[in-house]
Amino acid sequence: MSIKLRLVLSYVAMTVIPVVLFALIVMTVASQLFKASSDTGGPTRIPATWEASNTLDELTAGLKFIAGTSPDLFTDGVFLGKMAERFRSLKAGLVVAKNGAVAYTSPNVADIPELYDRLQEVRPGDTRPSWGGKKVGGKYSVVRYDIPFGDGSEGGVYVLYDMSGFFSGMRFLFLLAVAALLVVVALTNGILTFFVSRSLIKPLLALRSAAERIKDGDLDRQVNLKRKDEIGKLGEAFEAMRVRLNESIRLQLQYEDNRKELIASISHDLKTPITGIKACVEGIQDGIADTGPKRDRYLGMIAKKASDMDRLIDELFLFSKLDLNRLPFDMEPTDLGAYLSDCAEELRADPRMAGIAVRYESAGGTAIVAADREKLRRVVMNIVENSLKYMDRPDKELSIAWTDGEREATVRIGDNGAGIASEALPHIFDRFYRAELSRNTDTGGSGLGLAIVKQIVEGQGGRVWAESVAGEGTRIYFTLVKTGTDGVRP
Repeated sequence: MSIKLRLVLSYVAMTVIPVVLFALIVMTVASQLFKASSDTGGPTRIPATWEASNTLDELTAGLKFIAGTSPDLFTDGVFLGKMAERFRSLKAGLVVAKNGAVAYTSPNVADIPELYDRLQEVRPGDTRPSWGGKKVGGKYSVVRYDIPFGDGSEGGVYVLYDMSGFFSGMRFLFLLAVAALLVVVALTNGILTFFVSRSLIKPLLALRSAAERIKDGDLDRQVNLKRKDEIGKLGEAFEAMRVRLNESIRLQLQYEDNRKELIASISHDLKTPITGIKACVEGIQDGIADTGPKRDRYLGMIAKKASDMDRLIDELFLFSKLDLNRLPFDMEPTDLGAYLSDCAEELRADPRMAGIAVRYESAGGTAIVAADREKLRRVVMNIVENSLKYMDRPDKELSIAWTDGEREATVRIGDNGAGIASEALPHIFDRFYRAELSRNTDTGGSGLGLAIVKQIVEGQGGRVWAESVAGEGTRIYFTLVKTGTDGVRP
C-alpha cells in the first residue's frame, strides 16, 4: 500500500471512527437518560421524562373530554385540587380561566409573573414546548382547551408541563456528548497517528542506521525494508546504492592492488634491461669489449634491452588508455577471411617465426565483420607472441582458423606448445597475471598481452576465452560481430 493511500485511509478513519463512536455513545447515554423506568427517585437515576410525558398526555386527553362533557367540574375546588396534585406529581401545573381572569391556579405554577397574559398567547389546542416564565429557571409546555361554562360564561383550562428536567437532561447530554466527542477524537487521532507515524518512522530509522553504518565503512549488511510503498522503493534504491558503492570500493581496492602490482612489475621489468644495459656500458668503458666483435655484441645487447623497454612502455601506455576508455575504435566492415589470410602470410615472413609452421584454415565463404583493423592486428600478434613463449617442441605449429555464425564470426588461434595449467587458465586474461612466476622476460612477459587482447575484443563487442591441455597446446578464441546485425557499433 502506498504512503499516499495510507494517509488518505488514516484521514478517513480519523473522520469516520470518531463519528461512529460518538453516535454510539450518544445513543447509549440517551437511552439511559430517557428510558422508561419506575425507579425515578434513586440518586443515580435521571427522571423518566418520556414516561411522564405519556402519562401527562393521558391526563390532558381526559381534561379535554371533561371540558367537552362536564365543563362545570372546573369550578369544583375538590376536583381541581385532585387534578392539580396529579399534575404536580408529573411536574405539571393546572390553570383555569373564566371571564377573562384566572379562576384557579396550581400551587406549583401560581407565582409565574403575568401568568394570564402569557396564557393568552396560546391558541386552543396549541402546544408550545419552549415558552414560559421563569420559576427556578423552569420552562413550560402549555396546552389550552376552551370551556363553555354552564352559566354561559367563557373560559379555558391550561396544562403547564415543567420542561426544566428535560432541558437539564439535554444540557447534560450535550456536555457529555461534547466531552465524549473530544475524548473519541483525541484517542482515535492519537492511536492512528501513532501507528501511521510508526509505519513511516521505523523504516526511516532503519535507513538512517544503514547510512551510519555506511559512513563507518560497513557496506556488507543488506538493507531490506520489506515494503512495497514509496519508502520501500527508497530502500531498494538505497540498497542498490550500497551494492554499487561496495562494488566501487572493491574495484578501487582491486585497482589499488593492481597499481601496486604494476609498480612492482614495472620496477622489475624495467630494472632487468636497465641492469643489462648498464653492465654492457660498463664493460665497454672498462675496456672489456676491446675488439670489434665484442663491441658489436655489447651494442647488440644494449639495442635489444632498449627495444624490450620500449615495447613494455608501449604496452603499458596502450593498456592504460584501453582501461580508461580513452582509446577510440575505428570500426569498419572487414572481410575476416581475407584479413586473417594476410596475417598468416605476414607471420610466415616474420623472422621470429623461423622454424614454426603457420597454418591458415578458412571456413569457406565470406564473413564481413565490424572491426578496427589496426587493433585487430594487435590482438592477433599478442596471441601469437604469447604462444611463441611456450612452444617447446621441435615441430612447432601455429594455426589460425575462423568459423562463421549467424550474428558473429569466431576466430581461433592455436599452438602445440606446453599448454596452460588448469588452475591458471581462468586467469590468463587478467591484468598483470603471469603463469610464469620466474618473470623471465623471454617467457613471462609484462602480464599485459592477453589483458590487452580482452580489452580490445570486448571494446569491439566481442568475447574472448581459452582452451588448453597441459602438454598438448593452447587454443584462444575470440568473436567479432558481423555487420548488419544487432549490436554492431557504428
